[in-house]
Amino acid sequence: MLEVRNLNVYYGDSHVIRNVGFSVGDRETVAIMGRNGMGKSTLLKSLIGVLPARTGQVTLDGDTMLGKKSYQRVAAGMAYVPQGRMIFPYLSVEENILAGMENVKDKAVPQFVYDTFPVLHEMRSRKGGNLSGGQQQQLAISRALVSNPKLLILDEPTEGIQPSIIKDIARTLNKLKSERNFSLVVSEQVLSFTLEIADRFLIIERGEFAYEATRDGVDTAKIHAFLTV
Repeated sequence: MLEVRNLNVYYGDSHVIRNVGFSVGDRETVAIMGRNGMGKSTLLKSLIGVLPARTGQVTLDGDTMLGKKSYQRVAAGMAYVPQGRMIFPYLSVEENILAGMENVKDKAVPQFVYDTFPVLHEMRSRKGGNLSGGQQQQLAISRALVSNPKLLILDEPTEGIQPSIIKDIARTLNKLKSERNFSLVVSEQVLSFTLEIADRFLIIERGEFAYEATRDGVDTAKIHAFLTV
């Protein structure tokens, strides 16, 4: 579904992502893990086009993404939930969700959103800024999924979320992925969360992948060591 080859991303003169390559299969979940400042968010922003890549290749279902604007990548089948969620605080819940439907003909909130997140239906007229952190994350995920993506990109989805809610988000993402048939790339530092959802783990260290494992072969102690050094 997603192919990334020899990707290099810079902040000014700083070489942040260094010749990174990986793939994501159909309906696969890949977790990109690492400490703060190792390049997780930069990598994800480059995939969606928020940050330009200097060199490399990114293809989605065979379609070249590099050179395309973010909205063009969304139209091609990508969806993105940024770190901090970035919902529109002064728009209602319903208006926030509808903002994600630019490329959808039927401009009504799909029933699956409210079936999956009943609290959003209850609060559909409330301003997004008045929701709790967990509710805002549900809103941000919903806003991304209403474009019917092939690939959902989540940046630090557990940040600022209560531990009890984190488990709910993991279960919900697994359910949505099964029902909506999308692949998932998630950057994260909470190992317990990724162990619930990931098929494969990639550890990024100073802009390069330092460790890779599948769910069956994952060494949790080794990952934990990377996250706590």
